[in-house]
Amino acid sequence: MSQTYIELNLIIEPLASGREITLAFLSDQGYESFVETDRGLQAFMQERHWKADLLDALYPLVENGLEINWSLKTIPPQNWNAVWESDFEPIVVEDRCAVRAHFHAPINVPVEIVITPKMSFGTGHHQTTFMMMQYLLEHSPKGGNVLDMGCGTGVLAILAEKLGANTIEAIDVETWCIENTEENIEQNNCQKITTRLGDSTVIPKTTFTTILANINMNVLLTDISLFTQLLSKGGDLFVSGFFQQNLPAIETKASQCGVELVDFKEKERWIAAHFTKR
Repeated sequence: MSQTYIELNLIIEPLASGREITLAFLSDQGYESFVETDRGLQAFMQERHWKADLLDALYPLVENGLEINWSLKTIPPQNWNAVWESDFEPIVVEDRCAVRAHFHAPINVPVEIVITPKMSFGTGHHQTTFMMMQYLLEHSPKGGNVLDMGCGTGVLAILAEKLGANTIEAIDVETWCIENTEENIEQNNCQKITTRLGDSTVIPKTTFTTILANINMNVLLTDISLFTQLLSKGGDLFVSGFFQQNLPAIETKASQCGVELVDFKEKERWIAAHFTKR
């Protein structure tokens, strides 16, 4: 199903500190993706989630000394898809895994994933997806059971299968993400991935050796307790989708639920964290 997006274009002064503060603030308001510009920031949200009062959330930033001017633009689905195709360049992670589109030439690495992103986020280009791929490459799920929560394009689920996972559950709340994941599963000849439409309530009541959750901070704080219940002893929980200043809140909640922080990665202010269940 195609989606229309709202683009919020922000001109921010002072730029250096103001852009970082604004980006972190908007990430908690439900915006899905960001592009830094020469004068500020672009933030994107599905039109069906957009409400005019979301702009009111910027006023506390203005009251604290930032000068912010904004404009809105509607991006039709066909234009959004064209942007993906025109901007989608192959990426290589740790010289071990490549992600490319079907119109790119093959890349000589041990693991190659072919993705047609369409409307779904998760090609590996975003900092959070890239770091989650790094974690999977560092901590092979071979022989284990994997949960990919917020699967997007399915790139993490596909990588888990190519690294030898026994079973993979790929779950997303968006119909178009599940449709895209299923297309990419077929394109990569995967056989061990089950897709499910919904939130954490559709997760099978089973045990996972690896749980991947690349979603926003508020959902993580709500669902970490369930993730830890489903995680096997000694299992790995990898989470991302938040900024460095939010890590203490995630770590505190995780510790209360019985998992310990092992380490974390940082890429352009985004964080991916590794927890384990002792």
